[in-house]
Amino acid sequence: MIRFILADLRRLWAGSLVVVLLVALATALGVSVVLQERALRLGSARAADKFDLVIGAGGSETQLVLSSVFLQPSPLPLMRGEILARLAGDPRVDWAAPIGFGDSFSGYPIVGTTVTLTDKLSGGFAEGKVFAREGEAVIGSAVKLSLGGEIKPMHGSAEEGGETHTGLVYHIAGRLRPTGTAWDRAILVPIQAVWHIHGLGAEGAEEAGHDHEQAGAEHDAHEHHGEIDPDAALDETWSADAPGLPAILVKPKTIADAYKLRQDYRSGDTVAVFPGEVLTNLYATLGDAKQILVAVASGAQALVAASLVLVTVIHIGQRRRQIGALRAFGAPRGAIFGIVWLEFFTLVAVGIGLGFALGFAAALTLSGMFSQTSGIAMPVGFAREDAGLAGVLLVFATILAALPAVLAYRQSPAQALRA
Repeated sequence: MIRFILADLRRLWAGSLVVVLLVALATALGVSVVLQERALRLGSARAADKFDLVIGAGGSETQLVLSSVFLQPSPLPLMRGEILARLAGDPRVDWAAPIGFGDSFSGYPIVGTTVTLTDKLSGGFAEGKVFAREGEAVIGSAVKLSLGGEIKPMHGSAEEGGETHTGLVYHIAGRLRPTGTAWDRAILVPIQAVWHIHGLGAEGAEEAGHDHEQAGAEHDAHEHHGEIDPDAALDETWSADAPGLPAILVKPKTIADAYKLRQDYRSGDTVAVFPGEVLTNLYATLGDAKQILVAVASGAQALVAASLVLVTVIHIGQRRRQIGALRAFGAPRGAIFGIVWLEFFTLVAVGIGLGFALGFAAALTLSGMFSQTSGIAMPVGFAREDAGLAGVLLVFATILAALPAVLAYRQSPAQALRA
């Protein structure tokens, strides 16, 4: 029987190839949607795990997390600098790191922060050391620059028509280890250098807000530019008259402290969020989008199934003489059923297996492209529930293959030979 099936498939290789490709493409569409959505969830969740608590000015919690954790460019309202000093002296806080953004270089965001956050972010350096002066910078693992290289910060981005700051050139002092987050594509500089280059001092909160809102817009290039000393030592003792800040990343000492801090800074003009909770709301939106994509994929698979049924009916009609000859030579109906069923099931099963491979490759390619632009590691892999999906598809293949087998089974030798 197996030899007969293989010989038949070789003889009808063109039609067999069409069936396999139809099934493979329909399966790949559904598999790629499932794998890509899962990779996005896992990648974003792992990126958010790096940060326990984010505090910012009142506004959108989602935008606060997207800007501070995932470094998506967007103007944020500024909170008073005294909040940083209060957090730094809070016994419930292990460390509090201010961040400031708005500048870029060669497409990489420049983030002003502290030595503490730079040390804690990736657990060490791949090469070099942390910045120790205002004119030094640390780069993420995915930044394609070299140690000792120069960085000329641009206000905003080149696409927005940003202008290069002329008051400072950073020199790269170190490169962080990979973190699998958007910070792998970031350039980290001392926060006080960011304040000074924008001309911010004790009175800078209001001025900073105006400067941040004007990122990328046409304005006087020197209106908020200041002069700094690139060899100046860093001073990371915070006072109540610190300039305004878009966000502060906080590491509480305990879980209980984290919840208390969130409660304390969710009133008034500040908001405190756990990035994971914000992502949960985003996942709900992604879930709706996933359902739509899965519905589209299911529709495509239904159309493929209908096409296969049509192809099958035509195929059986063309093979009536062959089936009649087999019956005339004494082949029982069960053998005819088995030959036709196994032949068609083999084609569909091979298509399903190929579809899983193509879906995995498509998801891997898309995740790689997204990781290249965002810096977030997107782990693509099969999970236990995917075996259930494969099982459902194989059951469907079993039922679908039974249709041509039943048609062949019901044909009498005399009717087939007269056809």
